[in-house]
Amino acid sequence: MLDILHREFVYVWYYFEVQLRQIVFYWALGIVIGSVISVFGKQKIHSLMTVIQDKHLGAFGIIPASLIGIASPLCMYGTIPIAASFSQKGMRDDYLAAFMMSSILLNPQLLIYSAALGNFALCVRFISCFLCGIAAGLVVRFCFKEKRFFNFDGFSERASHDTDPNPFMRLLKNIGRNIKATGPYFLLGILLSALFQRYVPQDAFASLFVNNRGFGLLMAATIGVPLYACGGGTIPLLQQWLSSGMSMGSATAFMITGPATKITNLGALKIVLGIKHFAMYFAFVMLYALVSGFIVNLIA
Repeated sequence: MLDILHREFVYVWYYFEVQLRQIVFYWALGIVIGSVISVFGKQKIHSLMTVIQDKHLGAFGIIPASLIGIASPLCMYGTIPIAASFSQKGMRDDYLAAFMMSSILLNPQLLIYSAALGNFALCVRFISCFLCGIAAGLVVRFCFKEKRFFNFDGFSERASHDTDPNPFMRLLKNIGRNIKATGPYFLLGILLSALFQRYVPQDAFASLFVNNRGFGLLMAATIGVPLYACGGGTIPLLQQWLSSGMSMGSATAFMITGPATKITNLGALKIVLGIKHFAMYFAFVMLYALVSGFIVNLIA
């Protein structure tokens, strides 16, 4: 019995170590770049939203608002107070919808992580998240012209943790917080990937995600809801799934529904959306994920 356990441990450790070596560079680089942007560029990025408002760009302002959301390094609980401050200054809900939607789906740190999946997957993730922000902004603009979509009552901008007077120490402390926040999920993702490689039969996986791509899309969009906990933690799983035959469309659906329905994000969004708008948000995410995955499969 002990010999069997030892043998299985050696196998799992081998898969764990191989994948760790493959993607740890991208994780570390993402940590550093995300912290640099958070410490030195966050205020500049968010001030661009005010510029967009002042330019009176109309519907075209949704495009840069979505890009700024991707560039923002904040999590959803940090994004909502920022959006609340924008709303108090008179910013339109469609701009805020584009900003918040793309910010939920992607940030500079996760974008760097995703480079481990390959250039095509990286481009697909960026474009699909960017377009999702635009789509959310357009839906709010044309369906809620005269109605208020968000309710930011009671929210105010949170105090920054980056308060050390020494810029280098501010950066180091931010890196430390990022490692603490994402490190356990990153290692857990690699462990789950190693277990997948060892114990999930290739044929069983193929029957779900390879042989039936339409069902695979639905499965990927659905499992993104309960499985997604941290962007960095899902990269090892996605890397292994793609190498095992998962279509890029299914991966796209997972990359949309995962962060959009992450439990912490849903908790924050429910507060500012209310029940009715929250249900609409959930339906929008699922529909967009399925359509995006279908289109990516056609292209790929």
